[in-house]
Amino acid sequence: MVALLVLAVFAITFVVVIAVIAAGRHLTTPKSPEPAVASDQADEIESAAVPASSAAIDFDWLTPVIAPGLLNAESLSTISVWDRLLARFDGIEIMKQHLAQSGMVWTVGRLTSMMMLSGVATLAILWKMSWAATPVTLAVSLIAAAAPYLVVLRRRRMRLAKLEEQFPEALDSLARSVRAGNALAPAFELLAREAAQPLAGELRRTINQRSLGGNWDEALEGLAQRVPVAEVSVFVGALQLQSRAGGKLHEVLAKLAETMRESAALKSEVRSIAAHGKLTGAVLTILPLIIGCMMTYVNPPQMLILWNDPLGNTLIWGAIGCLILAHFVIRKLVDIRI
Repeated sequence: MVALLVLAVFAITFVVVIAVIAAGRHLTTPKSPEPAVASDQADEIESAAVPASSAAIDFDWLTPVIAPGLLNAESLSTISVWDRLLARFDGIEIMKQHLAQSGMVWTVGRLTSMMMLSGVATLAILWKMSWAATPVTLAVSLIAAAAPYLVVLRRRRMRLAKLEEQFPEALDSLARSVRAGNALAPAFELLAREAAQPLAGELRRTINQRSLGGNWDEALEGLAQRVPVAEVSVFVGALQLQSRAGGKLHEVLAKLAETMRESAALKSEVRSIAAHGKLTGAVLTILPLIIGCMMTYVNPPQMLILWNDPLGNTLIWGAIGCLILAHFVIRKLVDIRI
């Protein structure tokens, strides 16, 4: 009976994870545009067939080149059967993207296996404990199953914050290099050698994508997808606009760096203001637990009534659940976004 229950939770955890990821992708993925009619395609072909003497067009930006697959040929798992099973789910690409953005070397197969293993192991341990109610056991098992993915999301958030912090200084260095007479490609090469991680790795990957047959448009779009930070998206858009409209690139980069520094200073001020509310929420969450531990130490028989009585046991777990929920509500209330 226990073995069947463990296998059932193993399968249910996997299905729930895939369903949540697929639902998130369905909600966040924009609809694909309708295919162009034949006349529009003909117009595009005619517009592409411009004589070589036209100096107003930058062919490096307009030439459609298929992105090389060498940099993206990554399997979901080293186990072929598990890899084929994961490949059937479209939502698994979001998990793969989050892993890439976190900078971790895990595969999707390893992450999903760890999630299911931790969930099943927690369920097997709590199921043998008489004091753990069934709803509490299932809830804790689901939290344990989600723990590896939460670690990935935390690493991703920390890495993106580090990239956001490094980017204004990198733009200043790029602007100085361009002002000194370097083209964009040599300036990127120099910045990739001098910058610190993780920005240096992302810049090197962008350069490699450009060197393996792509153009700057595709390479920069790949950078914006790998680093979903507003500053990087603005930088990519500014480069694309400057390539088409012209202008002094070093002045554009210097102005972007100055704007990003002002934005970072404003975000730091907002975080310092919200820190008081977050600290208050943490204290209010931990304080009842500390009082409960003190009462158990001072008068154990009085607290043992709650542990031994079924209704008291339910009240204890309900209070803990309310504390956790209140903690996240407080953090949401004091989370100021600009």
